[in-house]
Amino acid sequence: MSAQDQAFTGSIPELYDLHMGPMIFEPFAREMARRFTGFEGALLEVAAGTGQVTRRLAKTVGPGATILATDLNAPMLQWAAKVVDAPAVDWRQADAQALPFPDRSFDAAICQFGVMFFPDKVAAFAETRRVLKAGGRFVFSVWDALETNEVTRAVQDALATLLPDPPPSFFSRIPFGYHDVGAIREALAEAGFGWAEVETVTLQSPAASAADAAKALCMGTPIRAEIEAQRPAGLEAVVAAVSERLAGAFGDGPFLSRAQAIFLDTTA
Repeated sequence: MSAQDQAFTGSIPELYDLHMGPMIFEPFAREMARRFTGFEGALLEVAAGTGQVTRRLAKTVGPGATILATDLNAPMLQWAAKVVDAPAVDWRQADAQALPFPDRSFDAAICQFGVMFFPDKVAAFAETRRVLKAGGRFVFSVWDALETNEVTRAVQDALATLLPDPPPSFFSRIPFGYHDVGAIREALAEAGFGWAEVETVTLQSPAASAADAAKALCMGTPIRAEIEAQRPAGLEAVVAAVSERLAGAFGDGPFLSRAQAIFLDTTA
């Protein structure tokens, strides 16, 4: 994984939160937060991004809960701290592979769509286990295969046609590239976790328009760098072309598309 694949900088955090958030992350953020309804104790969120799950958790956990939201990417975390109004939440920049917390500090940990970005997943899992109390719960989600996520697959296909040499591959390589449940369970076991319960969750992903979806996915993610590498002054033209392709598939107005993720629930 290159630094480019992890580059959530510049205007990306804002675009990510305002456009990607409602369309891609919010439906699954509600699902994640539901699993911690009434939770009491110290909760660690790893790879919190712009706080899509954090803001939901703050409304669903019990009054005695504390939430520490972490992310490696400072611009993403700074944006989250600015827009999430939740007094029970503390924010801290942290590397999931080297968490700066004492052993057995937390009662539970969560991570929504962050595991795929960890270069050493076993190390990250081991660090999460280290900071969990004995029997502490770890719940995380990963995207299922790209083929099961309609709007992102449509954008990937459009970009492959528009920029074929080579086609941008960020989506298939990173966010949608870690969904082999057997391999994930093996990594968890190597890190010292017990058996993981697995649930495939399919939800409707709402987009305000084809143009909004194209802007979100092409400009609010690191695939933007791949586009700009081939078309240094052509980002807006590529986004417009992708928007036209999406309008042909989903219509010009608001639309729903299928999105699918895998939730894993294990204990330290």
